[in-house]
Amino acid sequence: MIPGWLIFAVVALVLWGASGVTQKLATNHISSQLSFLWFSCAMIAISAALAIAVPIQWRPAPFIMALSILGGLLNGLGALTSFSALECGGKASVVISLISLYPLLTVAIAVLFLHERLTSLQGAGIVLAVGAAILLSLESPVPQAKAAVGTEGAGTPD
Repeated sequence: MIPGWLIFAVVALVLWGASGVTQKLATNHISSQLSFLWFSCAMIAISAALAIAVPIQWRPAPFIMALSILGGLLNGLGALTSFSALECGGKASVVISLISLYPLLTVAIAVLFLHERLTSLQGAGIVLAVGAAILLSLESPVPQAKAAVGTEGAGTPD
């Protein structure tokens, strides 16, 4: 039996992967700020739909509300900077791979402040994930194309 959390994690993986591609496609044609504006509009629509469809505890403690607001703010700023990295010419395969290392920071904070423990298998998985992201971010030099014989200078502006 597949645990429910695994299904949600895989769906998030697929959705975030598709999101990274759409971010790159958008920033090829419009500014990162405009891309982020539309991203934010979509999040507002989703939030409104969830507020209508799911019963929500409307009076959480102020500290919990502050944490939720801070989480949303940090998520939004992270999205804006990822749009900016893509707009500045970053390749999706590199930018998204580096951005995808954010769970490493989350794990480190959980170990330091929430006293969570990692197994050796989880540690090995983290090391492999970091190694994979680093390898994906390395770019090999693009070889210079040789000019075809008899076409040197033909039709190419200086």
